Amino acid sequence: MPIIQINMLEGRTLDQKKKLVEQLTDAAVDSLGAPRETVRVMINEMSANHYAISGELISERRKK
Repeated sequence: MPIIQINMLEGRTLDQKKKLVEQLTDAAVDSLGAPRETVRVMINEMSANHYAISGELISERRKK
């Protein structure tokens, strides 16, 4: 059973997430030969205050 875990910042629409889940599922079925019903996708969303690059919070980088 493939489990695909995605970490991303908050802000995507429900439609964007649905499309992402559909396409990731298709990719797992096509590339791995996994039965569609066994593919799991987990989306973990985080705020820009909970993610940093080079020691700087994304929320602070966006202010620049």
